[in-house]
Amino acid sequence: MAITGGSSLNKTPAAIPQALQTNYLDFNQDMGWAQQYLPDLMEKEAEVFGPRTISGFLSKVGAEEAMAADQVIWSEQGRLHLSYKGHIQAKAGGTAAGGQIEIEVDIDGNDVGTDHGIRVNDTVIVANSQGVVRCLVEATDTASMIDVLPYDFASLDIAGLTTEGGTEDTTILVFGSEYGKGMSYRNTANSANTDERGANQPSFKTYSNKPIIMKDYYEVSGSDTSRIGWVEVASEEGKSGYLWYLKAEADTRARFNDYLEMSMLESELNLLASTIETEGNLIQPAQADGASKVGTEGLFAAIESRGNLTSGVTGVNASTDLAEFDAILAEFDKQGAIEEYMMFINRSTSLAMDDMLASMNSYGAGGTSYGVFDNDEDMALNLGFSGFRRGSYDFYKSDFRYLNDKATRGGINAANAANAIRGVMIPAGTSTVYDQSIGSNLKRPFLHVRYRASATDNRKMKTWTTGSVGASTSALDAMQIHMLSERCLVTQGANNFMLMK
Repeated sequence: MAITGGSSLNKTPAAIPQALQTNYLDFNQDMGWAQQYLPDLMEKEAEVFGPRTISGFLSKVGAEEAMAADQVIWSEQGRLHLSYKGHIQAKAGGTAAGGQIEIEVDIDGNDVGTDHGIRVNDTVIVANSQGVVRCLVEATDTASMIDVLPYDFASLDIAGLTTEGGTEDTTILVFGSEYGKGMSYRNTANSANTDERGANQPSFKTYSNKPIIMKDYYEVSGSDTSRIGWVEVASEEGKSGYLWYLKAEADTRARFNDYLEMSMLESELNLLASTIETEGNLIQPAQADGASKVGTEGLFAAIESRGNLTSGVTGVNASTDLAEFDAILAEFDKQGAIEEYMMFINRSTSLAMDDMLASMNSYGAGGTSYGVFDNDEDMALNLGFSGFRRGSYDFYKSDFRYLNDKATRGGINAANAANAIRGVMIPAGTSTVYDQSIGSNLKRPFLHVRYRASATDNRKMKTWTTGSVGASTSALDAMQIHMLSERCLVTQGANNFMLMK
């Protein structure tokens, strides 16, 4: 049976700040507003779309901090342990009796070239589809080549590990070191084994984001501010009254608050080649060095660029969904094993996950610690979360209206199902990062908003009124309400996030 939505509803607000048939409220055209007798109208405005706002996502998972610069820069630490991908050289081309390996990328696929951290006398595990062999590093012939001596075999080829013809087919893990009596780090007893690579330095990557300026306003004429409407309207906060302009102003404010949140989810950085920065002063003049960028990196873009993607848990079959969910856990294991996650998912994925959990012996909140909610299950439930545990992980699941609503991302998902965003998994708690603005390590939520503020101006959410209504500020016979915010999102440790598509 097909389900068809109603077509006679007013779905989009109009630009006219008056209670007309072209605006939010429907009035029959035969009932003129100025007719002689008062029509029999129901006074209450029907909330046919329910609570329309979607804000609150970031307030549940993040925090807000002030910033005083045009961009926020943070550094994320690299992995602690040394693990690489490379390939075994043909024995004829090597100088080592045991075998020679070319180091190419780190375990995450980043090019390292000559900048790997393996040194002479390190002990390593060499593994590929042909076997696993423990070796001692004998020499670093060139910056990207290491010579190794297997412990149990005369050479790698005797151990069964030979060149497979492809690159990056062999994993090399440093698990320790071994030195003889009287040997030092860089000047061994055997001078031929001298290693001048020196001490390993910590690895880190630096990321940045910049705030965008968002604005909106509402305007109503001075005459209309004193008009009383027949229909009692209510704001999103539950307040009611008969002054239409108050309803319209409240809708504008609620819509702007949603824009603040939606922008932090959907925005992306502008490409240098984009016409946005070259066509006049559309947003800002292009800089002479061509380095100007507009836009900001939102959550979805950050995860797609630096995080993890999954197409699992679709509701096709509960057992396969469980296997797919376990594959997600395996990926989290690779990234650091953060034990608490918050899940914001659409309705279909939520139902699929309910079916998946129902197929398990322990459904629902059993065994969940609710650590992110101060171990208070009632607090989690009051915020719209349900918790469950799988393996060593605690998950707090919540339906995300933004992904369901036809007028928001739900409509985009329906238009292009192949690229639909079904949900996001966000690590709870904090991460340690180096903040370049203050020059020290800080613990910050993995996800938080930065807004521009100083001692003289706070641009987190500015609202001011101009015009002749109330405290008159100009000769304009109207009331203008202005709203402005300058902010960006900081997504730290995106490798621990998961986007469900």
